[in-house]
Amino acid sequence: MFVKICGITNEDDALLAVALGADALGFVFAPSRRQVRPDVVRDIVRRLPREVMTVGVFRDDRPAHVVDVAARVGLHAVQLHGREPRSDVQFVRERTRFVIQAFRAGDPALAAAANSPADVILVDSPDPGSGRVFDWRLAEGAPSGVRLMIAGGLTSHNVGEAIRVLRPWGVDVASGVEAAAGRKDPRKLRLFIEAARAAAAEAEERPLDLVHEERLAREGASSRDGESRHDANRPYDWQLDD
Repeated sequence: MFVKICGITNEDDALLAVALGADALGFVFAPSRRQVRPDVVRDIVRRLPREVMTVGVFRDDRPAHVVDVAARVGLHAVQLHGREPRSDVQFVRERTRFVIQAFRAGDPALAAAANSPADVILVDSPDPGSGRVFDWRLAEGAPSGVRLMIAGGLTSHNVGEAIRVLRPWGVDVASGVEAAAGRKDPRKLRLFIEAARAAAAEAEERPLDLVHEERLAREGASSRDGESRHDANRPYDWQLDD
């Protein structure tokens, strides 16, 4: 299970996440409460172990600028978190070592994600950065055969269930391990990584056929209750206030 801790804004949090076992750290260059300057990230990256993947998060930025920032900072990967066309993704992928392309849950474009030049497909909440959980069934629209990463409202309390339901390649978290925007909570970080690892180990022992049977059972029960999975009148988790 690939665990990415996003929204890193300072060296202490970066080193803490690495010490607790994170596989990747995300630095947000797009407008956000967690936005950081390239020069700050460059100094942090220089102090990290080389095996930890460092990811720059951009949204609808000029492809040439994305590539330039990634090279100047010394990042291993780029995450495109907007509505970048395939041509932009291709441009960036040809000039960087690793690309993650994000899609909003329920986006019709997700069905064609297998054609993306990206190395990983990330499914996030329809309101990225909100910290709200979405109905994970929306991520099931991702085509098979892609490396799937999930984000959106994940915490130590629900990441295990998300992994059991979707069997993703990786998980991505920001607000779910924070004490405040841009500041990580050591206890939340530790519990999240432990929960993700434990769920991944459990998932490896469960045959995919069983997972598919459980999924069909859930959908059948929903149908019997008169609730279509695409019922526009039924709120998803991310639409609820509580």
